[in-house]
Amino acid sequence: MDGTRKADSPQSGMTFWDHLDELRTSLIRTTVAVVAFAILAFVMKDTLFTVVLAPHTSDFVTYRLLGTDAFSLHLMNTGLTEQFMIHVRTALYAGVLLASPYVLYELFRFVSPALYANERRYAVWIVGAAYVMFIIGTLTDYFVVFPLTVRFLGTYQVSPDVANMLTLQSYIDTLLGMSLVLGIVFELPVVCGIMGRMGLLTEHRMSEYRRHAIVGILVVSAVITPTTDVFTLFVVALPIWLLYEASILVVRLTRRR
Repeated sequence: MDGTRKADSPQSGMTFWDHLDELRTSLIRTTVAVVAFAILAFVMKDTLFTVVLAPHTSDFVTYRLLGTDAFSLHLMNTGLTEQFMIHVRTALYAGVLLASPYVLYELFRFVSPALYANERRYAVWIVGAAYVMFIIGTLTDYFVVFPLTVRFLGTYQVSPDVANMLTLQSYIDTLLGMSLVLGIVFELPVVCGIMGRMGLLTEHRMSEYRRHAIVGILVVSAVITPTTDVFTLFVVALPIWLLYEASILVVRLTRRR
């Protein structure tokens, strides 16, 4: 029956302490997976930072497609332990990103016995969609938003007498921070779909406030990429606007179902 839990679930007769032990086991497994991938990323330092530092020169694929003039930002280190700590932090972030499918699997494996059959199906779709959209947001930042931001701000000068020397920590902090922000922003269709399913949001209301949403999108885009370049602002705002339009479609489909 669609609204009943599985009678043969291995956790159906477990006590509170059994569930706590199962949670501890799941947390240990996910931690081991994250640490293992982080160690792998740490060991593969050259490959890791070849990818991370690629947008700081005009050889990056985005600049070649846009026909950007040749440039190369000069990155510098100002602290004794800074490079090592950045190496550890970047490897840990890569470990979390690489292990995230397994982490989600372990979390779903822990909570699924407590869900009804129809709830499990919705949970799979919601978690899967949220993960895919976060990855798309991260890739959008890496290939579009961050390169354009670095290109503008890294080469901007108030005077030819003032040279830019970008610190490695500033570069990495901006990359990781913007990746997180874009990943969260790209969850908009998922959040709107959930709200539409709950009856808190309708496609007619979203269409009615489309002009207000466009203004808000431009403001958010300006905050994400503080640049006076209209083209860069358009490139950032366009995918977010497409997300809003996609959210209207998602709300319409979820409400019909």
